[in-house]
Amino acid sequence: MTDKKNPIAAALAAALCLAAAPTHADDAGGEGMWLPSQLPAIADQLRAAGYKGDPAALADLTKPPMNAVVSLGGCTASFVSPQGLVVTNHHCARGAIQLNSTPEDNLLEKGFIAADRAAERSAGPGARVLVTVAFDKVTDRILADARGKTGRAYYDAVDVAEKALVAECEADEGYRCSVADMYYGTDFYLIKQLELKDIRLVYAPPEAVGNYGDEIDNFMWPRHSGDFAFYRAYVGKDGKPAEFSKDNVPFEPQAWLEVSTDPVAEGDYAMLAGYPGRTYRHRMAMEFAHQVEIGLPSRIDLYGAMIDAIEAASAGDKAAEVAYASTVAGLKNGLKRARGELDGMQRSDAVAVRRADETAMLAWLDGQPGADALEADIHAAQALIAASHAGDEASQLFAQIRGRTELLAAAYRLQRLALERGKPDAGRERGYQERDEARIKAALEQATRRFDPKVEKALLAELLERHRALPADQHIAEIDAVFGTDAAAVAKTMDRLYADTALDDEAERLRLLVAEPTAVKASTDPLMQAAARLLPAALREEDADKQLAGELLRLRPSYMEGLIGYRESQGRAVYPDANSTLRIAFGNVIDLHPRDAVRYAPLSTVAGIVEKHTGEAPFDAPDVLLEAIAKGDFGSTIDPVLKTQTVDFLTNLDTTGGNSGSAVLDANGRLIGLHFDSNWEAVSASWMFDPRYKRGIHVDTRYMRWLMSKVYPAPWLLEEMRLPAE
Repeated sequence: MTDKKNPIAAALAAALCLAAAPTHADDAGGEGMWLPSQLPAIADQLRAAGYKGDPAALADLTKPPMNAVVSLGGCTASFVSPQGLVVTNHHCARGAIQLNSTPEDNLLEKGFIAADRAAERSAGPGARVLVTVAFDKVTDRILADARGKTGRAYYDAVDVAEKALVAECEADEGYRCSVADMYYGTDFYLIKQLELKDIRLVYAPPEAVGNYGDEIDNFMWPRHSGDFAFYRAYVGKDGKPAEFSKDNVPFEPQAWLEVSTDPVAEGDYAMLAGYPGRTYRHRMAMEFAHQVEIGLPSRIDLYGAMIDAIEAASAGDKAAEVAYASTVAGLKNGLKRARGELDGMQRSDAVAVRRADETAMLAWLDGQPGADALEADIHAAQALIAASHAGDEASQLFAQIRGRTELLAAAYRLQRLALERGKPDAGRERGYQERDEARIKAALEQATRRFDPKVEKALLAELLERHRALPADQHIAEIDAVFGTDAAAVAKTMDRLYADTALDDEAERLRLLVAEPTAVKASTDPLMQAAARLLPAALREEDADKQLAGELLRLRPSYMEGLIGYRESQGRAVYPDANSTLRIAFGNVIDLHPRDAVRYAPLSTVAGIVEKHTGEAPFDAPDVLLEAIAKGDFGSTIDPVLKTQTVDFLTNLDTTGGNSGSAVLDANGRLIGLHFDSNWEAVSASWMFDPRYKRGIHVDTRYMRWLMSKVYPAPWLLEEMRLPAE
């Protein structure tokens, strides 16, 4: 069909050329996680919001400022000096801080400031800084062998093509490559990233500063958190990525961000560059309904129970509390996020809004020529999605059993890797190819520091009890066979498994990592045997998931074609759902009116730290901080209007998980803050952007500079960033 005969295809083609843009006069910023390549097409909106640079320059990932923004593989960070200095959130560096902590030398409690480069500490063998150097469309190559196929065959064809492209890309040593799909299987892009492997902790304030307010303040405004930390990336003397070595030298990035020394005020332009994880705004109305009615309530209940189990088992044991600090923090963040997401979707009536939009879209589509095939695909996809939810709860529990434990998870990784090593590398499962073995090794090395037998058994007991409570036809037979079907049998089994295993010894885990697959499979270690018996259930589940994924990869593009065509016909913005690729959001520093007669100012100050201080966690501001606030010596970082030191600020920037640590830039492209949170009213923005409520919360670089100058001094780092140390 030609574009003249098919307006749907014409609209889709325009969107996929990445020229889609908001056209409403008042839509100068806020909603939109834009691909950098889309920005020249929306240059007018950028300028209307206040941007003073050249929007076309933002489209080039190999030039400033985009090539200074990097991924940590779950968080975002930015280079801020020519010596490889990287700034990100404190909570993004928390794993590295915890890894370097002991009960006697608890860096979470006291913070860390490297006296010099020799004193910088390894962030761990799994720490990475990924610098995007190329982003190329590869749709035709990915779909060439998939067209005409269905289900698992479609999935496998896409999978084979993606792996082949990644292998070609990674033949260039030192790079990590991946394929991302846009608009749910409509378009595919090959992403090439320089993979820096020697990452070191340089600076982190105490947790009472970096996470002031903890879960009580999480997703709340006003915030008063100094949520920042610094890493440094190192390479071999030849300038190439290398594993940790004392002989390595600082990486020299092609660009780094300039830290602004200007004040930040309400109404100022703000732009965020980062790697948002996942959004679901283009999902079907039925998926919105499932999330609100079943998905989120189930997650809330499960995460709360897991936190309770870990905290009860580790209570009074300082070593266990330190070991599970990062795990508990992650679960608490996930729990509060799920609660906020549910609350926000209900407040914004997201299901009804999405259903009305979808109904209107389908009615519009029905009137377009050549729509029959699209409509058939959409109905088929809806039927598949409805049927797929039957085993969700059991799958969720099984995933936690395999993923939230340490030793059992290690055993599972080892058994699965041994299975995959029996295949050609291109035929291995994602996550278990040769390219992934370094990460598996890093996880195995760190397991001991994040494990306590009584805590792991308590967590497993909670998960297994929930599995036993499921209807019999939802039980995973292998779980019952390994652990038993009543509480007494489970307790006895776990005591035996953890008393007799040798996997609590790092050397044994690493021995099995390099052992022949037959030796791993024949291991008599009880946890290894348990993992081997659970493996068929995981493989069976993966097979079903791939069958579903293949069909949805084939069918969802029809839904997206209709949705994009409909929205383009209304002049509405079209951007791909976030998928951990580099995105830009732009808007302004702005206040918040969350409910009737309530207005929140867009900047918080150190006065709020004092007001919240109780002397007990999580409002236990350190004495040195309170003394500095009382002294009032804020120097050049003082706000000229408020006449005091700012801490955090609000914008209407479009963000979601993965944006943590993202650079917040001013109208000239200079760093003014780091994104670290969203407000409670808009946690649901991963599903729906509501401009009335959506705000990003960012730590002000002025607060960072003041802390590094007056409170926890690091004048050499300020000098490295060419900032005044006063």
